[in-house]
Amino acid sequence: MNRPPKALFTDIGGVLLTNGWDRHVRASAYSRFGLDAEETDERHHLVFEVFEHGEMSLDQYLDRVVFYTARSFTKEEFQQFMFDQSKPFAETIELIRQVKRRHGIPVVVVSNEGRELQKHRIRAFGLSEFVDAFVVSSFVQVRKPDPRIFQIALDIADLQPSDAVYLDDRDVFVEVASSLGITAARHETAEGTREVLRQWGLDPGT
Repeated sequence: MNRPPKALFTDIGGVLLTNGWDRHVRASAYSRFGLDAEETDERHHLVFEVFEHGEMSLDQYLDRVVFYTARSFTKEEFQQFMFDQSKPFAETIELIRQVKRRHGIPVVVVSNEGRELQKHRIRAFGLSEFVDAFVVSSFVQVRKPDPRIFQIALDIADLQPSDAVYLDDRDVFVEVASSLGITAARHETAEGTREVLRQWGLDPGT
């Protein structure tokens, strides 16, 4: 970039935290609770988009996917298991905090996530301490890879695409952001992203 960006956009799952409800976490849940993986995952995929769009609550999602029949465990137990799978990537979180402290630019999350799971993750890991805005699919009823979610983030931050940079762990979302004129890179490791930030003029320091 010819000049430092005015805002840093970032995903949460795969960058700041582990993914909230991806296939690996779901597989662990199926095993833990003795669910039929094929049947449960089929139900998941049928309602997944509606859930992430914020048009279905977590309670309703679980009714459709897990509790459509009697179970030997409670909805509260299953939900707590879901929440407990989220873990922080402490080194990357500290990296973003350093950029925020040193450069004073806004940090904006652009993420696909169900409302209740996202709110739990924000609160449990103190993300609002350094994130200025959360543009989440269930909050705005648009989900990646729809480019409109990035436009919403730009509008909220009152920026042109060339003013923002974006980190995501998935190539397709990096490509969508880039197609809008946002400088974007795939996050793989904290050390690799540290170097990317330096190239963008956002040296986090030591």
